[in-house]
Amino acid sequence: MPASLSVDTLCSLLKDPATYPQDPESIKLTQTHISVVALVPPFVYKIKKPVDFGFLDFTTLDRRRDACEAEVRLNRRLCDETYLGVVPLANTADGYRLESDDGAVVETAVKMRYLPHDGFLHQHAEEGTLTRDQIDRVASTLATFYDGLDTRPDIAEQGWVDHLRVNTDENFEQTQDHIGTLLPHAAYRVLRDYTDRFYDAHAALLNRRRTGGHFINGHGDLRLEHVHLSDKGVCIYDCIEFNDRFRHLDVANDIAFLAMDLDGHGYRDLSRYFVRQMADRLDDAELLDVVRFYKVYRAYVRGKVEGMTAAEAEVPEEERTASTERAREHYRWALRYAAAGPHPMVVVVMGRTGSGKSTQAAACARALGWSHISSDRIRKERAGVPLYERTPEPARDDVYGSEMTERVYGQLTDEAIDTVRSTGHGVVVDATFSSADRRTALRDALRKANLPYAFVELTADEATRRRRLNRRNSESTISDARPDVMGKIDRRYEAPSALWDAHHLRVSTRVEVEDTTTDILRALIRLHDG
Repeated sequence: MPASLSVDTLCSLLKDPATYPQDPESIKLTQTHISVVALVPPFVYKIKKPVDFGFLDFTTLDRRRDACEAEVRLNRRLCDETYLGVVPLANTADGYRLESDDGAVVETAVKMRYLPHDGFLHQHAEEGTLTRDQIDRVASTLATFYDGLDTRPDIAEQGWVDHLRVNTDENFEQTQDHIGTLLPHAAYRVLRDYTDRFYDAHAALLNRRRTGGHFINGHGDLRLEHVHLSDKGVCIYDCIEFNDRFRHLDVANDIAFLAMDLDGHGYRDLSRYFVRQMADRLDDAELLDVVRFYKVYRAYVRGKVEGMTAAEAEVPEEERTASTERAREHYRWALRYAAAGPHPMVVVVMGRTGSGKSTQAAACARALGWSHISSDRIRKERAGVPLYERTPEPARDDVYGSEMTERVYGQLTDEAIDTVRSTGHGVVVDATFSSADRRTALRDALRKANLPYAFVELTADEATRRRRLNRRNSESTISDARPDVMGKIDRRYEAPSALWDAHHLRVSTRVEVEDTTTDILRALIRLHDG
């Protein structure tokens, strides 16, 4: 008999009603990178896959059984009545049967009560019915749970910076094959750099949290789909059981996971409310100083896990496709937290013609998953000129005249503000902004709208800019600028002074596009960190 059933065989068995001790009316299977879950109301059976990812090893039946027993024991802390126990899957004379005492045991399963779908927080979030009262119930439950946990020396040990680095370094190493497909090169570099810089800059803060009792035996996977509300109470299930160091963590790390999930579902205000509630209920003001760092970490972990699921051949193609997009979006969230913090912002990429602003605005927008608003596009659309054709010479005075330019920059400002308000995400604006008055007008409008912003001025030497403009003669580009108008445009450029605005950044463009994108993102992080 094989040491373990293949995932395909296991799924076939779990689709067969005869496998179950009851007579299920319906069977639905779902998979993660580590488990197969059978939903057979009124019960759920969860079986570990025989996999080894380094941070977990389920390659033997004994290890899978131990993990099932740990899952039941740990999850009963926050969801006691749901976890019914560990049951066998046995090869009997009548075939494979769950919960049978006959025959050889080939797998073990966690048996749970089925929780009605309409009680899960992610369902409320997707339907737009999530409320502050629901968040208050969750915060109250968690605060009571955390207050009842005593830290231990072996748990507090996980708070040393060297131990924290083990988890983050492992994440970066295990996602090398995601670079360039799920995760842009620039984003990977910047997130690794941000993490290292945080450890160096905030070692004293992290040490205070280690010695102050903030490291606990927590949940480790606290997201909306693991929280269920009913008249009976709050059930928070599916904590990490397979690796203690993922569960022995700063309480802020646990809280950041749920806050991140609220952000991702479009509830940024509720996310901030939840974090403040937890800081107040736990009397932990410094939680607010580390939650952004842990949001970056948590978003990256979710990207990694979804990427692993997307790479599993046994997972149905539809689920792998969905996991691929979720991985990309979680990586974008990690980058947003690092580069922009908790609020959506407007990044204005500006500079002399040929400085690379359109290329970099597009690259930053892609990495962050934000909209890209281009003055060149607005101008041509307003003038009725095909986007990828150069404006005819007789029409240029009108298309680039002061009246049209005022309308273009007015629309640019309105679109930037409206996009942030309507989507809840940041936006990247792409325009020369050669006029000091127009820069000031945009800045004042963003301040009035209470939107964080940054002006990123790209610089390049004249020879480099001229070479770039020459290449446009053989490329498809929206911009009309060519070497023949470079001097005229340069003479109109009013360079920002060093004292113009504290949110004005200067970045020199490099040969490789991704190197410059990396520099821009690093500059945004430094701006946000103050």
